[in-house]
Amino acid sequence: MNPSESSLSSDNGAAALVQEAAVGLLENVRTELAALELPLALPGVDEARSSAASALGQLDDYILPRWRSLEAPLLAVVGGSTGAGKSTLVNALVGHPVTRSGAIRPTTRQPILLHNPHDAPWFTSTRVLPTLHRVQGELVKGNTPASRAGAAPDASAMTSLVLVADTAVPSGIALLDAPDVDSISDDNRQLAGQLLAAADLWLFVTTANRYADAVPWKLLLDAASRDIMVAVILDRVPPGAEQEIAADLQEMLTREGLSGAQLFVVPEAPLDELGMLPADIVAPINSWLASISEDATGRAEIVRRTLNGTVRSLAGKVEMLSGAVQAQHDAGEQLTEDVEAAFADAATRINRATSDGTLLRGEVLARWQDFVGTGEFFRALENGIGRLRDRIGAFFKGQPPPAVKVEVAIETGLQAVIVDQGGRASEDADQRWRADPAGRQLLGIDDLSGVSAEFPTEVAAEIRAWQGEVMALIRAEGAGKRSQARWLSLGVNGLGVILMIVVFSFTGGLTGAEVGIAGGTAVVGQKLLEAIFGEDAVRRLAREAKEALDLRCTSLLERQKRRFLDRLGPVDSGTLVQRLDSLAGQLVDLGGKEPRA
Repeated sequence: MNPSESSLSSDNGAAALVQEAAVGLLENVRTELAALELPLALPGVDEARSSAASALGQLDDYILPRWRSLEAPLLAVVGGSTGAGKSTLVNALVGHPVTRSGAIRPTTRQPILLHNPHDAPWFTSTRVLPTLHRVQGELVKGNTPASRAGAAPDASAMTSLVLVADTAVPSGIALLDAPDVDSISDDNRQLAGQLLAAADLWLFVTTANRYADAVPWKLLLDAASRDIMVAVILDRVPPGAEQEIAADLQEMLTREGLSGAQLFVVPEAPLDELGMLPADIVAPINSWLASISEDATGRAEIVRRTLNGTVRSLAGKVEMLSGAVQAQHDAGEQLTEDVEAAFADAATRINRATSDGTLLRGEVLARWQDFVGTGEFFRALENGIGRLRDRIGAFFKGQPPPAVKVEVAIETGLQAVIVDQGGRASEDADQRWRADPAGRQLLGIDDLSGVSAEFPTEVAAEIRAWQGEVMALIRAEGAGKRSQARWLSLGVNGLGVILMIVVFSFTGGLTGAEVGIAGGTAVVGQKLLEAIFGEDAVRRLAREAKEALDLRCTSLLERQKRRFLDRLGPVDSGTLVQRLDSLAGQLVDLGGKEPRA
């Protein structure tokens, strides 16, 4: 191998590595955009969603196919306003009718891609515009092409791209007749935008009386932002007005950053019996296209310019989407915090109510009094807790009333507290979300300001399960004790009820006589337990029972909280924003590199 061959091989190897890295980066970008969700109704979110969809489409239709096939023929899309004469111009460029034209709008219902037969393999595959179903056109001289659909699944549900092979089209460049950019048909407008986004270069057709229209200029400015090569064809110019109108249009192009656009003027001319323009009118355009076809280096430069500009434009979209994701993240965190705060407050209030004596009122207090009895028991309280140990034996010799009624009262009272606090938390969360546009959208017409219908039943079941847990603690603690006879005489249920009362007995929420009655009797219960199990064991049992109750209350509130948070979905931790920012930076770098065919 001589030095020049070695150098060429090295250059080709380096170019292949650049191409492979570029495709890998772009595929990563596509993966992120395909999975991107912007569910919250925030200002600007519709624009962000549209930008994400268009970026994804352009990756599929142009950027990835072009990076994978740098040597493929150029795709020149002929686009413009309604009635600008695009189809007539395309017919004139190939020298015979190949596209449909007429007074009925919209005329271009199916885009037609004209290519040299030698370039057919590049377009019959789904290399570019993969979402468009291919239809093979059969050219009939002197008329528009007939077409026959190739085999494709559910072809009727797909937009068709009619492929027409014609030797009149120079090799290395294909012409695609696109629908009107301002078509009355939404589908046609969207298709026109999709085709223009897949173009290597754009032949923009306008008329002497419509060249300043807003819609096509918006697309021209987008082309300028992507640095795409644009040829502007000023059609149907009245005789004698060519210089004046062309100068005005050229000034507009320069002002908008398109000074490098090639400008062709097509004067008004009669059509022949086939609806064809005279060949000499479009000769300058044909010569320009032929020069591109013959210049491989020039074509590569067009690819480089358009591809790099499009990638830089994609970088801007990804960066914008990163900001939109950050806004979604911030809004999601705020909505989450609103719900968490509402239910955290409820958990705090439940915790307080189950530890400060609040539950030792009403029915619970009455049933507790029935359980411990009055008479001698309360006379013992009046004489002081210190004499209680002398009376414990006598207390055990009696037959205390069943503890079941106290359990039921505790269940009822505790259920009321938890359901009430769950309802208050739900109402608070609902109000906070309705004050936020994103929260209002997530709630829709549903009213979550109260607990779910099954919540009271779930609460009752959890309380009964907790009471069973308390009984299990008593049973486990009493097993093998020498005092087993004593605690068996009182009963597991009786001791379990006493432990529940001890859990609820911190008297911060009681006042006046309630302290003496409920709080005092709870202290008696605590002393009874200590006499059987020991002081340390009672403290441990009370702590374990309270922790078990708190866990069940937390679980119950969590189920109500999920009614809100499940609508929101998972809030991204911020890693997606970091990934998008990183990809945007890499795309900026890629847009500055030179693709080599």
